[in-house]
This record gives sequence, C-alpha cells and structure tokens, in this order.
Amino acid sequence: MPPPAASTFSVTNILGKPPGEPRLEDGYVVDKQIGKGAFGVVRLARCRATGEPVAVKSISKAKLVCKEDVKDVQAEVAIMNLVGGHAHVVTLLSTHEDKDYVHIAMELCAGGELFDSIVEAGNFSEKKAAGVFRRMVEVVNHCHELGVVHRDLKPENFLLTNKGPDGELKLTDFGLGVFFKPGERFRDLVGSPYYVAPEVLRKNYSHQADMWSLGVILYILLSGLPPFWGDTEDQIFKMVLKGQLDFKSEPWPRISDAAKDCVRRLLDMDAGRRASAEQILKHDWLVKEGVALDISLDSVVLKRMRQFAQMNKLKKMALMVVGQSLAPDELAGLQELFKSIDADGSGTITVEEMKKALSAWGHKISEVELQSLMAIADVDGDGLIDYNEFVAATMHLSKLEKEELLQKAFKQLDRDGSGTISLDELSDALRRFGIYDDAKELLASADTNQDGMIDYAEFSWLLRNNAETLRTSRTSAKGQISKFI
Repeated sequence: MPPPAASTFSVTNILGKPPGEPRLEDGYVVDKQIGKGAFGVVRLARCRATGEPVAVKSISKAKLVCKEDVKDVQAEVAIMNLVGGHAHVVTLLSTHEDKDYVHIAMELCAGGELFDSIVEAGNFSEKKAAGVFRRMVEVVNHCHELGVVHRDLKPENFLLTNKGPDGELKLTDFGLGVFFKPGERFRDLVGSPYYVAPEVLRKNYSHQADMWSLGVILYILLSGLPPFWGDTEDQIFKMVLKGQLDFKSEPWPRISDAAKDCVRRLLDMDAGRRASAEQILKHDWLVKEGVALDISLDSVVLKRMRQFAQMNKLKKMALMVVGQSLAPDELAGLQELFKSIDADGSGTITVEEMKKALSAWGHKISEVELQSLMAIADVDGDGLIDYNEFVAATMHLSKLEKEELLQKAFKQLDRDGSGTISLDELSDALRRFGIYDDAKELLASADTNQDGMIDYAEFSWLLRNNAETLRTSRTSAKGQISKFI
C-alpha cells in the first residue's frame, strides 16, 4: 500500500476574518523596519485615525511550512487578546491579514529592550532591581492566572515605553506562548539558552519553567552576569542542568541575603518546590525594598466575575452581545480558558468545576461566596455559567474602547436599522438571553434623554460607565454623551 497522504494545511484566512475586514493599509501608514524575527519583521507605522506611532509585526505566510506553524501564529494572537489590558503587557491594537502576511499592530515601546538598559547600567541597585522585577512577576502571574505560559521570558522580551525614568515595562513576543491547564506537562524544547529551565531541557515541564526564567533575569539584574554561561549552547545547557549558583564573586558579597534567597527560591532545580509568582510578590526582599504587594492576590477570573456581578441586567446583556461580536482571534483565548475550567466538556461551568479550577490555581474561596458569585454572574438563572455568560463576565473591559466593536454590537440589537433600540427590540434581546426582568425599567436606566429608546451614544455610555451613575446623573450624562457621537 502507498504511504498515507500528508495532511494538508492552509495559510488562507489564518485568523478567521470575515470578508470585508479592514486592511492594514486602511488603518495605518507603514514606514521603516525596526526589527526582525524568524518569521517576519517589525515596522514602524502611524495610525491614520489618531496619528499615533505604532509597531506592526508582519508574519510571512511563506515561512509557515506546517500546521504547527499556523497554530503558533493563531495562539500568539489569541494569547495577546486574552492577556491584554494589563498595565505591563504590550497592547494589541488590531490584527489584519492579506495573502502574504498576518499583521499584528501593537503599541510602540520607544524605550527599547530592558536588555539594553541592563547592559548600559552593568547591574541595578537592589532598590531599582526590585521595582523592575516586581512588575515582571506581576505580569507573569497575570498570564499564569489566565492559563498562559510565556516560555521565552528574557530581558529582550521586556520593552520600555520610553527611555525616561517614567518608562513603563511591557511584556511582548508571545510567539512561543501556549495555553495550559493546571498540572499539564509540555515536551517541546523551546526558549533561549541562558534562560531555559532544566526541566525544559529534559522535555517534561509546566508553567513553573517561567519562574526559573524570572530567576535568571533577577540574577542578571543584580549582578550584570547570567548564572549559567558557556561558549556554546551545549556548555550553557550543562551548566543549567547542574544548577550551581555563584554567590561568592562580585558583586554578590555586597548583595543582601534576602535578595539571594529570592534568587534561590526561583532557581530551585525542583520545579515542585520552586516559588510561584504569588509567593514571590510577597517575598521578604520585595517587602524590604518597599515594593511587595500588600494586598491579597485574587484570581483574575474572580476579579472580573465580581466586576460583572455588580452590573445591572441590561449591562450584562449588552456585554453578552459585545462578546458575540468579538472576532474569532479575539475569542480564541477565552475559549481556551473556558475549556480549562469546563472539566467535563459540557459547555457549561458548575460551581464545583469553578471551585476545582480556582483550587488548582492556588486560590481558596468559601462555598457560600462562590455560589453567590456564580448565581449573580449566571444571567439566565439556570444555575450554570454558559460560554456566552463566561465571555461577557471575563473579557477585559478594555475591549469596550473599540468603537467598531460597540457599533457592531449595537447593530445586532437595532434590528430595524433605525439608529435606536426600541422597547420591543430590547425585550426580544433580553428573552434571547433568558432575561425576564422588566424591559421597560431596564431601558429607562440607560435612556438618558428619556425619549423611550436607547440610541448609540446611550448604548456606548452604558457599557463604558457604571449603570448607577446613569440613573443618578441623567442631566450631566446627557452632556457627556456627545463625546461618543
């Protein structure tokens, strides 16, 4: 028998964009190249609407030679959408696709790589290192909480928004990132030699490999040198597998015991004993340097669900419509997160499944509080969180800054195209989502000009502001609405 035919793959419409989506050139004026990678280039561009400079990463489809390459591009975009909105993640502005490239438009970080700052400084003071490092751990904790492991943490992948003292740190390049479930193991040998964890070299690792990479970065911040080095990759890998740390050479004798302990806890050869991001954020060294978090580190999912729970039913329904209006590449990350919690694959999340997922992420919540929270987030009142409810409750509200997304959602509700949502249209929409509250009362909560309908400006205001503000400040709201027209 002849060998089975090789499975085919396609580079057509990798991101699942519907016909007529804006092209890169529609939104941006593209300029010179400012960076280069294995699969494409990064160019400087300018947003046509605002004039703001941005960075555009263009991935060449000609270099995507197998299904895995295509999946990696899809995962990179999905991850950027999921973890976006955090203060220390590079902001994804938009994605575009043509026959030759996938384009990712991002905020421009004009301050360059953190690596260059380390080289220029030689090494950081403990105070400065602690301030920078805490931000790194914060953003990695955010990623891990959302079921994402970066797998290529290094100073080159932390950018600065500007070169001044107020430059913010931003994590970028999720090209090797993957989604994970608690306890899941990976076998791919990926990462950069100096920063790769020993268990990655053994091809049996999980998200704790990111914490090792952070430990290497901290060692470099404090000393100016990598802990494991060699003239070749093989020599570096042998040093990594030995895991012996040098705390005797300069400047280590002058560095505090607390800082050394922080490094040791991250560069523990036993991944099971290695400190988590949450533990490091409360470490004595960060406390001593005045940058430790003094608040309880709550689950990202719980934070967003609590925020959703405080909204009235109209805003919850509107967010569900917005969720259904997200592009496939914007939804992919939330789908992965939903699947990691929906253990039985039923398409709904029970209280028990949520409790198990939170426990696996290291979070404890009382049964009473969890049941109450789930009940409030359960818009249709069936006792379960379905996919639409989950997306509405957990997507980052920065999505609401996208005007075209809100317009798309509004059109779904404005079925007759009149430019307003009538009481009948609202009643129909509420019924579609299983909401049987008084439609007239809900409409009144957003109807700031009291004409018995919701126009686009009122719809935008509802989503971008607190509903209670609308009810108590109708007059002032009416004036503010003009900003969104």
